[in-house]
Amino acid sequence: MHNVSLLVLTSPGCTHCHQFLKFWETKKGEWKNVSMREVQILSEEGQGLVREHSIFASPGIIIDGELFASGGYDETEFLNELEVRSNDRS
Repeated sequence: MHNVSLLVLTSPGCTHCHQFLKFWETKKGEWKNVSMREVQILSEEGQGLVREHSIFASPGIIIDGELFASGGYDETEFLNELEVRSNDRS
């Protein structure tokens, strides 16, 4: 199983960010191969990621270095993407 990197850009007071982090908390036990890191969008690193990926809304969800979603997400699509990336042999 391929290790997957999950970066979540969050901003203070962001409802969608809170919802995603709460959702991930319920699912992360099923995804031992996924390492998640939260980055504050207002930090220097966060601003660099915003520019690099053209993120206009939070949360910015980056999977294996590629922008998956910005501002909102679909739980089923997100889990499907993790599944595909987990089984990626490249």
